[in-house]
Amino acid sequence: DLNECGLKPRPCKHRCMNTYGSYKCYCLNGYMLMPDGTCSNALSCLMANCQYGCDVLKGEVRCRCPSPGLQLGPDGRTCVDIDECATGRVLCPRFRHCVNTFGSYICRCHKGFDLMYIGGKYQCHDIDECALGHHQCGSFSHCYNTPGSYKCKCKEGYRDNGTNCMLIPIFLIEPPGPYHI
Repeated sequence: DLNECGLKPRPCKHRCMNTYGSYKCYCLNGYMLMPDGTCSNALSCLMANCQYGCDVLKGEVRCRCPSPGLQLGPDGRTCVDIDECATGRVLCPRFRHCVNTFGSYICRCHKGFDLMYIGGKYQCHDIDECALGHHQCGSFSHCYNTPGSYKCKCKEGYRDNGTNCMLIPIFLIEPPGPYHI
């Protein structure tokens, strides 16, 4: 009979018992043998059925969440998202707004701004819709860029809201006739 327990590498991670023609792995009291041959605390994460793993402290299993943006749910096993944007704990840089994600958040550029690498850092930079031709101003109006948007203004001699400018009609006013007393 070959003593497999004495082989290198060892066939068992913890305790090994040689048997006739084979061997048996086992663990000390309070631990259980896992399918991969390791020994785990009998109060293991596997037994606790935690969503993201656990910690065993002083013989007590406590499920944990992998991110500070998650907290342990009412069942004590699953993690639920914390909406950092709703709590008001997040301050996003200028021209950005908070968007909640599962376990965290991002600061996204406001509409009308693009994220660009300027001066060694990422900043939200205004999109010039007028220069790019991304506007709805009519042919009888001028486009003026504004932070995050644009405005249309009718050209001289035209009127309306800037997008549907129409020619101002010119009425000829005849002088009043002779007065009779």
